[in-house]
Amino acid sequence: MSSVLATLRRMLAEHGAPGDGYCVAFSGGLDSMVLLHALHSLRGGPHRFTLRAVHIHHGLHPDADAWSARCEAVAAQLDVAYVAHRVTVERDSGEGLEAAARRARYAAFAELLRADEQLLTAHHEEDQLETYLLRLLRGAGVHGLASIVERAPFANGWLLRPLLIVGRVDLTAYAQAHGLNWIEDPSNTDTTLDRNYLRHNVIPLLRARWPGMAATIGRAARLSAEAAELIDGLAAGDCARIVHAGLIDLRELRTLAPPRQRNVIRHVLRQRGLHPPSEMQLLTGLDQLLSAGADRHPVLHWPGGQVRRYRQRLYVLEEDPSVATDDAPVEFAWDGSAPIDLGPVRGRVQLVSAETGGFCIDPANGPLTIRFRRGGERLREADHRHHILLKKLYQERGVVPWMRSHVPLLAQGDTLLAVGDFWSRTGATADGHPAVRVVWDRHPIIQ
Repeated sequence: MSSVLATLRRMLAEHGAPGDGYCVAFSGGLDSMVLLHALHSLRGGPHRFTLRAVHIHHGLHPDADAWSARCEAVAAQLDVAYVAHRVTVERDSGEGLEAAARRARYAAFAELLRADEQLLTAHHEEDQLETYLLRLLRGAGVHGLASIVERAPFANGWLLRPLLIVGRVDLTAYAQAHGLNWIEDPSNTDTTLDRNYLRHNVIPLLRARWPGMAATIGRAARLSAEAAELIDGLAAGDCARIVHAGLIDLRELRTLAPPRQRNVIRHVLRQRGLHPPSEMQLLTGLDQLLSAGADRHPVLHWPGGQVRRYRQRLYVLEEDPSVATDDAPVEFAWDGSAPIDLGPVRGRVQLVSAETGGFCIDPANGPLTIRFRRGGERLREADHRHHILLKKLYQERGVVPWMRSHVPLLAQGDTLLAVGDFWSRTGATADGHPAVRVVWDRHPIIQ
């Protein structure tokens, strides 16, 4: 029981400041019940702070409404501000219900967290143990084996997990000593879930042989976190030389040893918030990206993203452009008066006034349309005598091959007025109509 209060006092001394706000992720289970109650008991001490409880209503259990009401009653009894927030969990996301619920929960926390607050969760020693074993069995590297870190950036502030070195036995002792009643989620006994299988069937056997395994694995997780920090530092130094404007210079990457090459790729993916490919996918895919002939455009593709090569540079993409536009319209009617959203890959197009250059649109020549490359398109140069193939323009401008079919072509009838925002029919005039230019944004890198 004393270890709970002592641990929280240490957190307040190390990471707190007078007037701080703490937002507790409050499910109503044993762990968060103890965390909220213990913080409440320390609120009037030397480390003064504000306290708020946030309950995420997942709507996945028939008793979810009753759980929310019970959490609200506990918060009211403690005189702690309380917020209940309902989320929608994607059941068919492909990542599993537990992972989808977690993603929805933390997205809600990020939205609800105030500028002067830190988010506190009640992860404890056994949570760390389970997470480490799960990730070890799934073949994680040091970043994965760092498991649950005590303090990490979150939203516009910090996420703190002050109970990581506290065991469930101590939490239970605290709750019983203070007469706390907590919610027992029946899903915690479902051993078809990997975490519960470890908790109920595997860890008791391991603990019978190695009683101190939770503390030992907690230390291993902290050492993994230190190793991950060192690896990140090495990658950051390499990326400062190799990565420019988000693109990886292939010539510079080739100067590194293979483990450092892979470290750079993984680091860039983490910076973009993308899940990395498997070890084998990265080994074979990176080899192809490095060794394919200059006329080839290899791609490393996995469910979490892709890396493509063009002209000695690697492009890290969040999604496959061809898949993202499978069901998109091939042509848009547009009056040009307001921006038009063409989708996640094709971006947004709008017309703005052009002080110099630009072109004019005469409504008498018909409506505007936005279409996409079909092949064989020609552009009329400003002197109105010469034409250039669109394919040649793309090559000259270094437009990446996988985006060429997604560049919006602004036309009026059969007359092509603009190609994205890097070519327009400059010099086209219309009496009484102001010159405009195209702004094309919200699309992936194209050059």
